[in-house]
Amino acid sequence: MSVLRGQFSSKLGFILASAGSAVGIGNLVGFPVMASKNGGGAFLLIYILFIAFVCFPVMLAEIAMGRASQKSPVGAFHALSDSSKPWRMVGGLGLITPFFIGVFYIVITVWILIYMLQSAIGNLAMLADPDTFGKTVGSPVMFAYLAPLLAALFYILARGVNDGIERAAKIIMPTLIIMMILLIGFVLTLDNATAGLVFYLIPDFSKIDSGVINSALNHGFFSLSLGMGILITYGSYLSKKEKMVSSTRLVAIADTGVAFFAGLLVIPAVFAIDPSVNADELSDSSISLMFSYLPQVFLSLQDFVGYFGASVVSTMFFTLVFFAALTSLVSITEIPIAYLMDEKDKSRREACVIIAGFMSIFIVITTVSFGMSDFFTSFLNYGGLNKSFFDLIYDVFYETILPLMGFMVCLFVCYRWKKHRLHEEVSLEDDAYTNSLLEKYIGISLGTFIPVILLAVFANNVSRIYFAHNLFGF
Repeated sequence: MSVLRGQFSSKLGFILASAGSAVGIGNLVGFPVMASKNGGGAFLLIYILFIAFVCFPVMLAEIAMGRASQKSPVGAFHALSDSSKPWRMVGGLGLITPFFIGVFYIVITVWILIYMLQSAIGNLAMLADPDTFGKTVGSPVMFAYLAPLLAALFYILARGVNDGIERAAKIIMPTLIIMMILLIGFVLTLDNATAGLVFYLIPDFSKIDSGVINSALNHGFFSLSLGMGILITYGSYLSKKEKMVSSTRLVAIADTGVAFFAGLLVIPAVFAIDPSVNADELSDSSISLMFSYLPQVFLSLQDFVGYFGASVVSTMFFTLVFFAALTSLVSITEIPIAYLMDEKDKSRREACVIIAGFMSIFIVITTVSFGMSDFFTSFLNYGGLNKSFFDLIYDVFYETILPLMGFMVCLFVCYRWKKHRLHEEVSLEDDAYTNSLLEKYIGISLGTFIPVILLAVFANNVSRIYFAHNLFGF
């Protein structure tokens, strides 16, 4: 039986769906603080260079693999390698990685949903209490919010590529951008907001070290959904008539643009409330910043716009982050669904039911690892720290495997699939790509320094996370 896979109806649909995958919690919360604490404009410059010269070629390679094979990661590596079993196993990493990333991402999205709804009903003061977050994530009330979120997620996925993924992206992404513009416009009218702009944008190259460089590449790679198999799968839904280079470029620009503009929202808002804030007071953790620090910032806005106005701003912000998280969840969860359709001949609805069932098991385990179960809360000890089941999933599948998968993609397209086949796929309907400087750069970079960089990032992440040692200590 052959299962109808579906296809994006337009270039815009592909761009919005791929950008929706890329734009997530890290863009809206983590990136602004990462940039402002690590040299401001200097970090932005390094980040943009990594996006353009390292991440973009890998993006193009993954999308080309998907479109050439018309398969999800397992099938793509298998088909393009002439049925090589070792490469099919590499594709398997591109299956289990998004599955487990989806598990912890759903848990975080439940937290966002709770904060969004609680802000909307006027409980902002409660959310600003430092003890609220710990009580919330450790409470069985989590499961009451989890069920409707999973229902909404798999409803979108069950409707397919056109009526589900693409239609949701076409509604959610423009709404997200409009909400962000409105919030930025409001925040920049506040007193002392310009101090936040200075803190965020003025370059300070003295703060640039190996850790900052590693963070910039890590965030760029993760933000663009590289190494997860998402772009391979979405590439398989991209029409052969679309120009791949321009589509990929617009996805990268959209993702980087949202991250940059998020900084124009978050950092000026912080400085408007407390002009004396310094970098050390801003948490490196997106989770801590979003659920502990920012509610206090929003509550302080009542001095400007009253409690109701502060609640509206908080609700809009968490709605913005919820939309970003939902679009990422859709793309992440589509990977194992596409695998069951491609490789096991399951219908889309059957695949959704199977994946929903398996994910629910691990979601429950991850949810109780925040204090509801001592066993899963102190699951392992490595790197000198006790780690929960949630921490384990994050460290293994988000921090460790993604750069390794990027490294393997580079090796695959250059030395197994071969660069001339990559160029043939990218050049379809795009004569300007053939013999261009970009074609030469893609061919050289993917086969030489990009895999070296990704291997170094992988090795450093392993050393840093599991052995508490930074390999590049300058």
